[in-house]
Amino acid sequence: MPQPPSAVSRDEPVIRDRGDACPGALRLHAADDGHLARVRIPGGALTARQASLLASAADRFGDGHLELTSRGNVQLRGLADGCGAGLAELLDAAGLLPAPAHERVRNIVATPTSQDVLPWVRELDRLLCADTRVTALSGRFLFALDDGRGDVAALEPDVTVLGQPGGRALVRLGAAAGAVAVAAADAPRAALLAAAYFLDAVDAAGTRPWRVAELPARHALDDGQFAARLAAAGIGAVRVPTVDWPYCAPPVPGPHDPLCVMPPFGRLSTGQWRVLVQAAEHGDGLRITPWRTIVLPGASAPAALPADAGLVVSPDSPWLSVTACTGRPGCAKSLADVRADARALVERARGPLPVHWSGCERRCGHPRGTQWVDALATADGYRLSVQGRTLPHRPDLAAALTAARENTSSPQSPKTQ
Repeated sequence: MPQPPSAVSRDEPVIRDRGDACPGALRLHAADDGHLARVRIPGGALTARQASLLASAADRFGDGHLELTSRGNVQLRGLADGCGAGLAELLDAAGLLPAPAHERVRNIVATPTSQDVLPWVRELDRLLCADTRVTALSGRFLFALDDGRGDVAALEPDVTVLGQPGGRALVRLGAAAGAVAVAAADAPRAALLAAAYFLDAVDAAGTRPWRVAELPARHALDDGQFAARLAAAGIGAVRVPTVDWPYCAPPVPGPHDPLCVMPPFGRLSTGQWRVLVQAAEHGDGLRITPWRTIVLPGASAPAALPADAGLVVSPDSPWLSVTACTGRPGCAKSLADVRADARALVERARGPLPVHWSGCERRCGHPRGTQWVDALATADGYRLSVQGRTLPHRPDLAAALTAARENTSSPQSPKTQ
């Protein structure tokens, strides 16, 4: 399938003729169903109070729903004209706007079931909010703080910090084969310096790339130069030319400790959200994951949730491997109500491969780190493909989708890093 614009290879250089229009909490996006706000949640970590105030914002200004994004953030939709000031005031009261000028660059995903990465999250967020230059980063530039298991490291981040034994960490630039080893305590500052290195390369390239993968080959980031930059900043760094990058599947709903739940399509009513807030009050807050699930540290049993909450708590649910973009009626570019179509077939078209339903060629919110079936809406129905190979058309969409989802022998293998 065609790569999304944010992930094209250096063989197809990206030349941007405009700035990044990625929405934020202050820069609202005009959609067909009203305005949209995207609230960055570094590391996906919310206190119960913060989560409660987000629900209040959705009820007061939006359509009474909250959406989880593929970067562990939260979106509010259906916002009315002129709500920006009131929304900003509420988010500020919740501690979700610590630095308004930086709110779109606080894109940090972190291992959601690990408490060890939270100090990294807090320190990197503090450093980002204190640095004026990083406001030049695209709203799509992504930091991943991984405790060493390899879950968020598989999400194609621009800067990865991977925990290592003995109080060490690896810092990786884009999809490089190698990395730079630093003391774990220096990892957040090293990540910030990696972003500064990227911005220097952006200035030199002149093509206005948003992601590390978009840099022209002659301006690609180099591990050796990065190690030298860290040393000049007083950070002991050792270049590691080749790293055997780990991979770990994301948490799935089920009777685990901590409890993990999933709302279908990553969309919750404020009523459902408040059920989770109530559970979080007896635990350690909420963790929004990049896989559109919610981890509740301290709430270890599905019994903590009402049976009629409409949230997935079973590891066998077909919803675990079905995602979709917004589609109609919320998106003017969409050619179909993809969520309704996906809902109609979720039980009838099962298979080992995940499937993502897209209303247009942009494929917003598509999976990363795994193979997946691309169900793309066209003027003539859905076109199915796997790993760029378009599958033959079959009149029975359920049968065609089932066959497509069985199109590999290793459905959950990570992408080449």
